[in-house]
Order: sequence, then structure tokens, then C-alpha cells
Amino acid sequence: MAFRFIHTADLHLDSPLRSLSLRNADLAGLIGDATRQALVRIVDLCLEEQVDALIIAGDLYDGDQTSMKTARFLASQMQRLSEAGIAVFKIRGNHDALSKITQELVLPPSVKIFSGRAEAVELSRGGQTVAIHGLSFAKPQAPESLLPKFKTPIAGAVNIGIMHTSLAGAPGHDAYAPCAVADLHASGFDYWALGHIHQRTHHAGEKTVIMPGMPQGRDINEAGEKTVSLVTIGDDGSVRVEERLTSLAQFARVTVDISGTSDWRGLVDQIGTALEAERERTRSDHLVARLRLTGRSPLAFAIRRDFDLLQTEAEQRAERAGQTWIEKLELELSAAPAITRNAATADPVQELGTLMRDDVTASDAFRQEVRDMVQSLLDDLPPESRRFAGDNEAALDAFVDEIIRDGSEDLMARLSAAADEAS
Repeated sequence: MAFRFIHTADLHLDSPLRSLSLRNADLAGLIGDATRQALVRIVDLCLEEQVDALIIAGDLYDGDQTSMKTARFLASQMQRLSEAGIAVFKIRGNHDALSKITQELVLPPSVKIFSGRAEAVELSRGGQTVAIHGLSFAKPQAPESLLPKFKTPIAGAVNIGIMHTSLAGAPGHDAYAPCAVADLHASGFDYWALGHIHQRTHHAGEKTVIMPGMPQGRDINEAGEKTVSLVTIGDDGSVRVEERLTSLAQFARVTVDISGTSDWRGLVDQIGTALEAERERTRSDHLVARLRLTGRSPLAFAIRRDFDLLQTEAEQRAERAGQTWIEKLELELSAAPAITRNAATADPVQELGTLMRDDVTASDAFRQEVRDMVQSLLDDLPPESRRFAGDNEAALDAFVDEIIRDGSEDLMARLSAAADEAS
């Protein structure tokens, strides 16, 4: 008789909206509730597939979470599984170790939360024995590998290990319980249910090692559809893994090259076409798009001048695409080159543009002056309103460069348009 389970991790329940400065309250509500809805979908999947267990490989919570509303919600979902005879095996990750609910919440007896000391739970399914091994973070930091602390695989059983680990490290993730994938394959465990890294990865090798990624993205840096693993352990010990969609909202970057587009209606139609194409590719219920316009266009100045109007037009086209939202509109535009009216005569607007690029905006003195202005503005703002300029010196420098580039392009676009009207 096969043993079947769902493997997930990194739900980060009630994670606060981080990079979303959402103008749309409905969108803020959708994203704010999406992590909860992902858990509901996972429980629904467990019930539909009639699995034997749900494995949560850490970071069910998002840190120092004290909301009893979250506690009641979680308890209700675990009770649904308990009533269906589905066991839950959970370890604490680095975020869970910070949570007060982790220590205080009373869950059904069908929920096994592994402690900071390695344990193994044996289950019998027909004539098959399954041993589930787990080890939780006792503290938010785990600078050393946890693998040596796991109990030895039980002979004659299918051994499943649950670990929260950064493996050999990944961009955007701190080092937690680091270990080598090769060591996991050589450990004698048949399946490793990992957590911590938010991108799904199947680490190929002798055994089955899965980092499921998170079941719901929270911002544009966690773009793409999100899933869980449905795992079947056959009577012969074989392991089959199926990926199942869980994300309610899917973040995506949508880039539109508007080079050659010269009228506003054509621009809006082009945006609409791009959003509809991305919506068609999106399997999740909602598409949350970061729209980025690129290219050289005579509309560059008008777009920057009437930015709010274009954003409204884009949001309307998103509505027409169906369950599509604009999270942010970014511009990387430059003005189309001015038309040369006389091949023998130098274009004064182009000459001015060259002068600005080479002598004015490129000078250290001018750049420092702009930087000082930005820093002065930041000093006058409350801390929660300062993130638009980045979180460190390098990001601030990049923001200053963007201001200088965009400002010079705006000026050149305006001068070019005026020159064309006068000709």
C-alpha cells in the first residue's frame, strides 16, 4: 500500500507587504491574505488526494507573530486534516523560532512538531514501514550543519528526513544549517523534505532531494507560479514526485518595448496586448504584473509627464484582461533621436544632449549635488517612507544615477518635441 504525502515549506503566514506600495486597496487585500489562502489550498489538496500526511519543512510563520487570529486560523486548518485522519509533521525554521505562537498554540494530537533534538516517528502502511525524521531550529540562527545530528536511518524502512537549510547558500538567503547536497544523497535517507530557499529545486542524484519553494509569492522578487510536492512512496520503495499549483496570486515582470510607437492610443493598446498574453500564460487565479516600458520613443516625455494617466490606462487594460493587477509601472525610456532637418547642419538639440551627457550630468560635482539633495529629502522623511531610494549606499547611488538619466532624457524629449513643432 503506497504512502502518500504533501511536502511544503515557507508559507510565512501573514507576512507583511514588503515592497508593495499598493495604491489599490483591493490588491493590498488580495496579497495580504494570499499566504492564508495558500494554506487553505494545501489542506484542500490533502483532502482531495486523501494523502496520509502533510509535511511542513519550516517557516510556517513569518517571525515574531503574536496574532491570535493567525493561531485560530491555523488551528482550524489543522483540525480539518485531523478529522480526515491526515497526520501533520512539522519542523521549526529560523522564522518559526522567533514566533511566540509556536510555543503557545495548542494543535490537534495528529500534528507532530519536532523539537530541537532529533527524533524519528515510525508509521506502518500495509506491510511498509515509513520513518519520518525531523529536527527543529531551537534558535533563529543555525550556523552549523544539522545533518550529523539526525538519527541513523532505520533499516528496512522508507526514511524521510525533514530539514530547514540553506544548503550551500543561495542569493538573497542567509546561511542556515548549511550542508552539501551530495551529503544528503549519501545519508541513507530515501527522501529529503527541505525548506528555507523560496525557489523550487529538485536536486538530482541517487535519492530524492526536494526544495519545494514557497507555495505563495509575496512580492515581485518571488515571481512565478508556486507549488507543493505530492509524493508517493510505492510498495517497492520507489519515489514519485508530482508538482501541484497552490499560488492564488502570481507575480510577473512584463516588459513592453515601445520603440517605434508614436501615438498614445497605440501605446495603450500595446500594453493591453502584453498584459493579455501574460494573463494567458498564467495558471494562478490572479496575475500581479510589474509593467516595464523600454525603448526609444517620441512619447518618452509625454509618458513621464502624464505618468498617472498612463498608470490608470494600464490598470484599466489589466481589468479587461481579467484578474490582472498592476503592482508597479517602471520606465526605462529614452527620447527618439531628433529628425535631422539639414544633413549639412548640426542639430543643436543633439549637440546640447551630447554636452549634457559628457560635461554636465557626468561630472562628479553635479552628481554629488544631486546626491546631497536626495539625502536631504530622505533625512526629512519618516523611516517607513525612505525605501524608495534603496536600503544601502549602492542602492542610493543607483537611484541618483536614475534621477540624472531620467531628468536629462525628459529635457531632451521636451526640446526635441518643441523643435519638431517649430519646423
